[in-house]
Amino acid sequence: MKSTRTWFLIADGSRARVVVNEGPGKGVRPAMDHEFATSSAPSREWGADRPGRAGGPGGTGHAKEPRIDLHDFAKERFAAEMAAMLDEAAGRRAYDRLILVAPPKVLGNLRSALKNGARERIAGELSKDLTHVAIRDLAGHLETVLPI
Repeated sequence: MKSTRTWFLIADGSRARVVVNEGPGKGVRPAMDHEFATSSAPSREWGADRPGRAGGPGGTGHAKEPRIDLHDFAKERFAAEMAAMLDEAAGRRAYDRLILVAPPKVLGNLRSALKNGARERIAGELSKDLTHVAIRDLAGHLETVLPI
């Protein structure tokens, strides 16, 4: 009987890794030989050092607030990149089930970016940031969602 491969995407807004479990009692191991990361600089470091100005009556001006928070935008982009990677892997049947592990806002970004192939394989979610947990200690956290 073929074992069920469960991928766990463990992510926050700027880092992610994928670990795999191949059945109860098998533990988890890295599913890929690398992790994912992007810049996590705060919004104030992403653009001009001062907001733009809008002209007012009599030549006076006032500062314009940016329409989007660039830090949040970068996190949404990262989630979209992770979703694209999961969609591609689902297409080549790299995993049978998917568990998403991330803080609540990142979970929402991931869910909205996933296509049907990966979305259909979601077997659970864990609303936690486990990106800093060592791989040997992950099983204890992940067992709340699936027997490891």
